[in-house]
Amino acid sequence: MSTPTAADERLARFAVSPARRRKDAIARRTILGATIVALIPLVLIIYYLLSKGLGAWNANFFTTDPTGNTFFKNSSIGGIKSAILGTIEMVALASAIAVPIGVGVAVWLVEYGKTGWFAQAVRFFVDVLTGVPSIVFGLFIFIVLVVGTGSSFAGYKGSLALSLLMLPVVIRSAEVILLLVPAGLRESALALGAPRWKVIFSIVLPTALPGMVTGVLLAVARAAGETAPLLFTAASTKKTSFNLGGFMNSLPVQIYGDVTSPTTAVVNRAWGAALTLVTLILLLNLIARLISRRSRLA
Repeated sequence: MSTPTAADERLARFAVSPARRRKDAIARRTILGATIVALIPLVLIIYYLLSKGLGAWNANFFTTDPTGNTFFKNSSIGGIKSAILGTIEMVALASAIAVPIGVGVAVWLVEYGKTGWFAQAVRFFVDVLTGVPSIVFGLFIFIVLVVGTGSSFAGYKGSLALSLLMLPVVIRSAEVILLLVPAGLRESALALGAPRWKVIFSIVLPTALPGMVTGVLLAVARAAGETAPLLFTAASTKKTSFNLGGFMNSLPVQIYGDVTSPTTAVVNRAWGAALTLVTLILLLNLIARLISRRSRLA
Protein backbone atom coordinates (compact mmCIF):
# COMPACT_ATOMS: atom_id res chain seq x y z
CA MET A 1 0.00 0.00 0.00
CA SER A 2 1.53 3.31 -1.14
CA THR A 3 1.62 6.28 1.17
CA PRO A 4 -0.04 9.51 -0.02
CA THR A 5 2.36 12.12 -1.31
CA ALA A 6 2.28 15.84 -0.58
CA ALA A 7 0.68 16.46 -3.99
CA ASP A 8 -2.09 13.96 -3.23
CA GLU A 9 -2.77 15.61 0.11
CA ARG A 10 -2.94 19.03 -1.56
CA LEU A 11 -5.41 17.78 -4.15
CA ALA A 12 -7.55 16.15 -1.50
CA ARG A 13 -7.57 19.36 0.53
CA PHE A 14 -8.88 21.45 -2.38
CA ALA A 15 -11.18 18.81 -3.85
CA VAL A 16 -14.78 19.88 -4.39
CA SER A 17 -17.31 17.61 -2.79
CA PRO A 18 -20.37 16.35 -4.75
CA ALA A 19 -22.67 18.37 -2.48
CA ARG A 20 -20.84 21.60 -3.30
CA ARG A 21 -20.95 20.77 -7.00
CA ARG A 22 -24.71 20.29 -6.80
CA LYS A 23 -25.14 23.60 -4.98
CA ASP A 24 -22.99 25.36 -7.56
CA ALA A 25 -25.05 23.89 -10.41
CA ILE A 26 -28.30 24.95 -8.72
CA ALA A 27 -26.98 28.48 -8.19
CA ARG A 28 -25.85 28.76 -11.81
CA ARG A 29 -29.24 27.58 -13.12
CA THR A 30 -31.05 29.97 -10.77
CA ILE A 31 -28.99 32.93 -11.97
CA LEU A 32 -29.52 31.93 -15.60
CA GLY A 33 -33.26 31.61 -15.04
CA ALA A 34 -33.45 35.01 -13.33
CA THR A 35 -31.54 36.56 -16.23
CA ILE A 36 -33.93 35.06 -18.76
CA VAL A 37 -36.95 36.26 -16.78
CA ALA A 38 -35.48 39.77 -16.64
CA LEU A 39 -34.82 39.77 -20.39
CA ILE A 40 -38.33 38.66 -21.37
CA PRO A 41 -40.02 42.08 -20.79
CA LEU A 42 -37.14 43.87 -22.53
CA VAL A 43 -37.36 41.62 -25.60
CA LEU A 44 -41.15 41.98 -25.73
CA ILE A 45 -40.96 45.78 -25.48
CA ILE A 46 -38.38 45.99 -28.25
CA TYR A 47 -40.36 43.60 -30.44
CA TYR A 48 -43.58 45.54 -29.88
CA LEU A 49 -41.87 48.87 -30.63
CA LEU A 50 -40.36 47.49 -33.83
CA SER A 51 -43.61 45.94 -35.01
CA LYS A 52 -45.64 49.07 -34.28
CA GLY A 53 -43.11 51.81 -34.98
CA LEU A 54 -41.22 50.73 -38.09
CA GLY A 55 -44.35 51.08 -40.22
CA ALA A 56 -44.49 54.81 -39.45
CA TRP A 57 -40.87 55.47 -40.43
CA ASN A 58 -40.27 57.14 -43.77
CA ALA A 59 -38.48 60.20 -45.12
CA ASN A 60 -41.36 62.58 -44.35
CA PHE A 61 -41.64 61.21 -40.82
CA PHE A 62 -38.25 62.66 -39.87
CA THR A 63 -38.28 65.78 -42.06
CA THR A 64 -41.73 67.29 -41.44
CA ASP A 65 -43.49 68.79 -38.46
CA PRO A 66 -46.83 67.49 -37.12
CA THR A 67 -49.59 69.43 -38.84
CA GLY A 68 -52.46 68.53 -36.56
CA ASN A 69 -54.88 68.00 -39.49
CA THR A 70 -56.25 64.71 -38.24
CA PHE A 71 -59.98 64.95 -38.96
CA PHE A 72 -59.72 64.22 -42.67
CA LYS A 73 -58.39 60.92 -43.92
CA ASN A 74 -56.58 62.39 -46.90
CA SER A 75 -54.75 65.10 -44.97
CA SER A 76 -51.13 64.61 -44.03
CA ILE A 77 -50.51 64.33 -40.32
CA GLY A 78 -46.84 65.23 -40.64
CA GLY A 79 -43.84 63.83 -38.82
CA ILE A 80 -41.83 64.44 -35.67
CA LYS A 81 -39.00 66.75 -36.77
CA SER A 82 -39.85 69.43 -34.20
CA ALA A 83 -40.09 66.81 -31.44
CA ILE A 84 -36.68 65.30 -32.25
CA LEU A 85 -34.90 68.65 -32.40
CA GLY A 86 -36.67 69.92 -29.29
CA THR A 87 -35.71 66.84 -27.29
CA ILE A 88 -32.07 67.10 -28.37
CA GLU A 89 -31.90 70.81 -27.54
CA MET A 90 -33.50 70.59 -24.11
CA VAL A 91 -31.66 67.43 -23.03
CA ALA A 92 -28.35 68.88 -24.26
CA LEU A 93 -28.86 72.06 -22.22
CA ALA A 94 -29.97 70.03 -19.19
CA SER A 95 -26.85 67.85 -19.48
CA ALA A 96 -24.63 70.94 -19.79
CA ILE A 97 -26.11 72.14 -16.49
CA ALA A 98 -26.38 68.90 -14.51
CA VAL A 99 -23.22 67.01 -15.49
CA PRO A 100 -20.56 69.58 -14.44
CA ILE A 101 -22.41 70.40 -11.22
CA GLY A 102 -23.08 66.75 -10.41
CA VAL A 103 -19.50 65.63 -11.06
CA GLY A 104 -18.21 68.60 -9.07
CA VAL A 105 -20.37 67.73 -6.08
CA ALA A 106 -19.28 64.08 -6.31
CA VAL A 107 -15.59 65.09 -6.42
CA TRP A 108 -16.06 67.27 -3.36
CA LEU A 109 -17.84 64.50 -1.46
CA VAL A 110 -15.13 61.94 -2.25
CA GLU A 111 -11.99 64.07 -2.08
CA TYR A 112 -12.81 66.74 0.49
CA GLY A 113 -16.09 65.96 2.24
CA LYS A 114 -15.71 62.35 3.33
CA THR A 115 -16.77 63.18 6.89
CA GLY A 116 -18.66 65.95 8.59
CA TRP A 117 -22.28 66.83 9.09
CA PHE A 118 -22.50 68.94 5.93
CA ALA A 119 -21.32 66.09 3.69
CA GLN A 120 -23.77 63.71 5.37
CA ALA A 121 -26.56 66.23 4.83
CA VAL A 122 -25.67 66.58 1.15
CA ARG A 123 -25.72 62.80 0.67
CA PHE A 124 -29.05 62.55 2.49
CA PHE A 125 -30.75 65.19 0.35
CA VAL A 126 -29.27 63.72 -2.84
CA ASP A 127 -30.77 60.35 -1.88
CA VAL A 128 -34.10 62.04 -1.21
CA LEU A 129 -34.06 63.84 -4.57
CA THR A 130 -33.30 60.56 -6.35
CA GLY A 131 -36.69 59.20 -5.31
CA VAL A 132 -38.72 62.37 -5.93
CA PRO A 133 -41.29 61.96 -8.75
CA SER A 134 -40.42 63.85 -11.91
CA ILE A 135 -43.63 65.85 -11.85
CA VAL A 136 -42.47 67.54 -8.64
CA PHE A 137 -39.48 69.05 -10.44
CA GLY A 138 -41.76 70.28 -13.18
CA LEU A 139 -44.14 71.84 -10.68
CA PHE A 140 -41.24 73.51 -8.86
CA ILE A 141 -39.97 75.18 -12.04
CA PHE A 142 -43.55 76.03 -13.03
CA ILE A 143 -44.21 77.79 -9.72
CA VAL A 144 -40.85 79.57 -9.55
CA LEU A 145 -40.17 80.53 -13.18
CA VAL A 146 -43.62 80.56 -14.80
CA VAL A 147 -46.10 81.61 -12.12
CA GLY A 148 -43.53 83.41 -9.96
CA THR A 149 -42.23 85.58 -12.80
CA GLY A 150 -45.54 85.92 -14.65
CA SER A 151 -43.91 84.66 -17.86
CA SER A 152 -44.84 81.95 -20.32
CA PHE A 153 -43.56 78.46 -20.95
CA ALA A 154 -40.08 78.14 -22.44
CA GLY A 155 -37.68 75.46 -23.59
CA TYR A 156 -34.94 76.52 -21.17
CA LYS A 157 -37.36 76.11 -18.27
CA GLY A 158 -37.94 72.55 -19.40
CA SER A 159 -34.16 72.07 -19.47
CA LEU A 160 -33.89 73.36 -15.91
CA ALA A 161 -36.54 70.90 -14.77
CA LEU A 162 -34.73 68.05 -16.53
CA SER A 163 -31.39 69.13 -15.03
CA LEU A 164 -32.87 68.92 -11.53
CA LEU A 165 -34.07 65.44 -12.43
CA MET A 166 -30.63 64.41 -13.68
CA LEU A 167 -28.57 65.99 -10.90
CA PRO A 168 -29.03 63.40 -8.11
CA VAL A 169 -28.45 60.51 -10.51
CA VAL A 170 -25.21 62.05 -11.76
CA ILE A 171 -23.99 62.82 -8.22
CA ARG A 172 -24.63 59.37 -6.79
CA SER A 173 -23.27 57.45 -9.77
CA ALA A 174 -20.16 59.63 -10.02
CA GLU A 175 -19.53 59.35 -6.28
CA VAL A 176 -19.69 55.56 -6.39
CA ILE A 177 -17.29 55.40 -9.33
CA LEU A 178 -14.83 57.85 -7.76
CA LEU A 179 -14.75 55.75 -4.60
CA LEU A 180 -13.61 52.79 -6.72
CA VAL A 181 -10.48 54.61 -7.90
CA PRO A 182 -7.55 53.01 -5.99
CA ALA A 183 -6.19 55.19 -3.22
CA GLY A 184 -2.68 54.18 -4.28
CA LEU A 185 -3.01 56.26 -7.45
CA ARG A 186 -3.76 59.38 -5.44
CA GLU A 187 -1.03 58.68 -2.89
CA SER A 188 1.59 58.03 -5.58
CA ALA A 189 0.85 61.29 -7.35
CA LEU A 190 0.81 63.26 -4.11
CA ALA A 191 4.10 61.66 -3.06
CA LEU A 192 5.67 62.91 -6.30
CA GLY A 193 4.70 66.44 -5.37
CA ALA A 194 1.64 66.93 -7.56
CA PRO A 195 -0.96 69.35 -6.12
CA ARG A 196 -4.32 67.94 -5.09
CA TRP A 197 -6.29 69.62 -7.87
CA LYS A 198 -3.92 68.28 -10.50
CA VAL A 199 -4.19 64.77 -9.10
CA ILE A 200 -7.98 65.00 -9.38
CA PHE A 201 -8.02 66.32 -12.94
CA SER A 202 -5.11 64.31 -14.33
CA ILE A 203 -5.48 60.96 -12.56
CA VAL A 204 -8.73 60.50 -10.64
CA LEU A 205 -11.22 61.80 -13.21
CA PRO A 206 -9.63 60.09 -16.28
CA THR A 207 -9.51 56.81 -14.36
CA ALA A 208 -13.18 57.10 -13.38
CA LEU A 209 -14.34 58.41 -16.78
CA PRO A 210 -15.75 55.14 -18.25
CA GLY A 211 -17.86 54.49 -15.16
CA MET A 212 -19.03 58.09 -14.92
CA VAL A 213 -20.09 58.02 -18.57
CA THR A 214 -22.44 55.14 -17.73
CA GLY A 215 -23.97 57.11 -14.86
CA VAL A 216 -24.40 60.19 -17.03
CA LEU A 217 -26.10 58.10 -19.70
CA LEU A 218 -28.56 56.76 -17.14
CA ALA A 219 -29.41 60.33 -16.19
CA VAL A 220 -29.73 61.42 -19.83
CA ALA A 221 -31.95 58.45 -20.65
CA ARG A 222 -34.22 59.25 -17.72
CA ALA A 223 -34.45 62.92 -18.69
CA ALA A 224 -35.08 62.22 -22.37
CA GLY A 225 -38.09 60.05 -21.58
CA GLU A 226 -39.83 62.33 -19.08
CA THR A 227 -43.12 63.94 -20.00
CA ALA A 228 -44.55 65.52 -16.85
CA PRO A 229 -41.80 68.13 -16.23
CA LEU A 230 -42.06 69.38 -19.82
CA LEU A 231 -45.85 69.71 -19.74
CA PHE A 232 -45.48 72.30 -16.96
CA THR A 233 -42.42 74.12 -18.32
CA ALA A 234 -41.90 73.86 -22.10
CA ALA A 235 -45.46 72.93 -23.13
CA SER A 236 -45.59 71.97 -26.82
CA THR A 237 -45.64 73.44 -30.28
CA LYS A 238 -46.02 71.82 -33.67
CA LYS A 239 -43.41 74.03 -35.34
CA THR A 240 -39.67 73.49 -35.29
CA SER A 241 -38.09 76.01 -32.96
CA PHE A 242 -34.49 76.71 -32.00
CA ASN A 243 -35.55 79.38 -29.53
CA LEU A 244 -35.15 78.01 -26.01
CA GLY A 245 -37.01 81.05 -24.74
CA GLY A 246 -40.28 79.98 -26.35
CA PHE A 247 -42.59 76.97 -26.58
CA MET A 248 -40.77 73.82 -27.66
CA ASN A 249 -41.89 70.37 -28.72
CA SER A 250 -40.36 67.11 -27.46
CA LEU A 251 -40.69 63.42 -28.18
CA PRO A 252 -42.29 62.44 -24.82
CA VAL A 253 -44.90 65.19 -25.10
CA GLN A 254 -45.51 64.32 -28.75
CA ILE A 255 -46.03 60.67 -27.83
CA TYR A 256 -48.33 61.65 -24.94
CA GLY A 257 -50.50 63.76 -27.21
CA ASP A 258 -50.59 61.36 -30.17
CA VAL A 259 -51.29 58.13 -28.34
CA THR A 260 -54.62 59.46 -27.02
CA SER A 261 -55.85 60.45 -30.50
CA PRO A 262 -58.83 58.60 -32.05
CA THR A 263 -57.07 58.67 -35.43
CA THR A 264 -55.12 55.53 -36.26
CA ALA A 265 -52.47 57.38 -38.26
CA VAL A 266 -51.69 59.66 -35.32
CA VAL A 267 -51.44 56.71 -32.94
CA ASN A 268 -49.02 55.06 -35.37
CA ARG A 269 -47.00 58.27 -35.32
CA ALA A 270 -46.79 57.93 -31.55
CA TRP A 271 -45.35 54.42 -31.90
CA GLY A 272 -42.86 55.68 -34.47
CA ALA A 273 -41.85 58.49 -32.11
CA ALA A 274 -41.41 56.01 -29.25
CA LEU A 275 -39.13 53.85 -31.40
CA THR A 276 -37.21 56.97 -32.41
CA LEU A 277 -36.69 57.91 -28.77
CA VAL A 278 -35.35 54.46 -27.91
CA THR A 279 -33.09 54.56 -30.97
CA LEU A 280 -31.68 57.96 -29.96
CA ILE A 281 -30.81 56.64 -26.51
CA LEU A 282 -29.19 53.57 -28.09
CA LEU A 283 -27.07 55.71 -30.43
CA LEU A 284 -26.07 57.95 -27.54
CA ASN A 285 -24.96 54.91 -25.56
CA LEU A 286 -22.91 53.57 -28.46
CA ILE A 287 -21.18 56.92 -29.03
CA ALA A 288 -20.41 57.35 -25.34
CA ARG A 289 -19.05 53.80 -25.09
CA LEU A 290 -16.80 54.45 -28.06
CA ILE A 291 -15.51 57.69 -26.52
CA SER A 292 -14.87 56.08 -23.14
CA ARG A 293 -13.06 53.14 -24.78
CA ARG A 294 -10.79 55.46 -26.73
CA SER A 295 -10.04 57.50 -23.62
CA ARG A 296 -9.17 54.32 -21.76
CA LEU A 297 -6.78 53.23 -24.50
CA ALA A 298 -5.15 56.64 -24.84
